[in-house]
Amino acid sequence: MLSLASLMAPAPGQKGGMSLLLIQLLLIGMVFYFLILRPQSQARKKHAEMLTALKKGDDVITTGGLMGKVRDIKDDRVTIESGTSTVVVHRSRIIQVGETAPPQLPA
Repeated sequence: MLSLASLMAPAPGQKGGMSLLLIQLLLIGMVFYFLILRPQSQARKKHAEMLTALKKGDDVITTGGLMGKVRDIKDDRVTIESGTSTVVVHRSRIIQVGETAPPQLPA
């Protein structure tokens, strides 16, 4: 059986096999960070800022698709008025704040 160390050892006449492997792993790690981790943390920060700026009267959309106006905010609970009903949702379930109605097409 071949051991892992013998597989990673450079063949005679080759130099720097291990350093090339480390450089490749470092590059893969950097790509992973810049394409996945960094954008995800920026989106999370932007969502948190949006939720802290939430106030009464704002139009919101929840993750379940409920659209309405904020009627009351208490800690992490937000009361939303939608049509003739009111619903209490957790603050983190709000995904969009702002104009909720689609633009009206001219008749």
